[in-house]
Amino acid sequence: MNDFLFYAIAFALLLGILIIVHEFGHYAVARLAGVKVLRFSVGFGRPILRWRAGKDDTEWAIGIFPLGGYVRMLGEDEGEGEVAPHEAGRSFSRQSVWKRIAIVAAGPLSNLLLAVAVYWGLFMYGMEELRPVLGVPVAGSPAETAGIRGGERVLKVGEDDVETWGDLRWALLKRTVARDSIALKLVDERGAIGFHRLALAEARNPEPGQDPIGLLGLRLFRPIIPALLGNVVPGSAAAAAGLKPGDLLLGIDGKTIVSWYDVVRTVRESPGVPLRFDYRRDGLTLATGITPVPENDGGQKIGRIGASVDDSGVDRSNLLITVRYGPLPALNKALTETWDKSLFSLRMMGRMLTGALSWRHLSGPVTIADYAGQSARLGLAHYLNFLALVSLSLAVLNLLPVPVLDGGHLLYYVVEIAKGSPLSDKYLMIGQKIGLAVVITLMAFALYNDFTRLIPG
Repeated sequence: MNDFLFYAIAFALLLGILIIVHEFGHYAVARLAGVKVLRFSVGFGRPILRWRAGKDDTEWAIGIFPLGGYVRMLGEDEGEGEVAPHEAGRSFSRQSVWKRIAIVAAGPLSNLLLAVAVYWGLFMYGMEELRPVLGVPVAGSPAETAGIRGGERVLKVGEDDVETWGDLRWALLKRTVARDSIALKLVDERGAIGFHRLALAEARNPEPGQDPIGLLGLRLFRPIIPALLGNVVPGSAAAAAGLKPGDLLLGIDGKTIVSWYDVVRTVRESPGVPLRFDYRRDGLTLATGITPVPENDGGQKIGRIGASVDDSGVDRSNLLITVRYGPLPALNKALTETWDKSLFSLRMMGRMLTGALSWRHLSGPVTIADYAGQSARLGLAHYLNFLALVSLSLAVLNLLPVPVLDGGHLLYYVVEIAKGSPLSDKYLMIGQKIGLAVVITLMAFALYNDFTRLIPG
């Protein structure tokens, strides 16, 4: 299966799950409230597939434009005509304001519950992750200034316990929003425990494509792995140059290779640049020329040659850890994870609004499709983890008080409670126009950012 088709399927599956869960939340609570549902649509526009089912003869449809969906209820659209007297009690507009709030809020809350459920399952199942062992920091960086030398394992970031490299990244990202520095509790290779204060300002406003943790000078510890080829992809640049599994790479453009990571770094930094590779095969020293194929990676052009290392002899016990939790601890961690990341999303949106963070960080469907494919390549657990992240991000976005979004409708109902009557059609129409303009502007920014990531410069 080619990359485009694989990524398209991964994106379509992710989007389908998120839309169905969101709209089913609206549908289920509407039914519980006694409201008649006329249509449940995944996607917008002309239906490419539709059928009717259920005691209310609800129309189920799949629209031609897949970026969203909707549930249409009796009496929700005032322009659809009079509601028959015998069905007046099942009209959405005739329900109490509290029932309408419950129906509208059920969509984003369903996405939040999906995120909790996925995280809960992942924390119980356990994921193999990298240990938080630090490499030699970047010279002159905040990490070097803090006294980090390399080889230390991080135990705590502030008050947060750290078990994996992912825990370390997330704990630091949370702090960069509001703090200037944070204390790291480390244990070195001799077992001595120490505390180091790490300045965070460098990571507060990264450029799109930059790694905030990298800006702090923190590096993951990487063992020295000989550049022995384990696999060469048929049809790749490496295969075309004659490289085979079992070849030991010795140098690139006259520079000696100490570890496989030297190969990875040089190839990534040389898209489209011809390189000379020296290698050993069957006791003979040979050479060949390879031009790394340019590929897009998070808005940056990188090089790839289509070869991987034979790391079968590497001791992974010091590099990897599998963390599992029992059902109740896993549920508590899932709730905390969902809450923390939802708040973080809100803070990032707030920083964009105030200009403290560039709008170029806003991502659209193309970037989401790219990350969906990448996570699917890494395995089911990584794909589900990304699904949970997008699900909670979708919930947060939909709860924003912007007309046309669920949060905008909830704002109308809060005003209705405060004033004792619904807003007039005039103000509803003004709100709809403003909300539509905001959403279109956000989508335009997101799509522009998507394509500038695909085509740097």
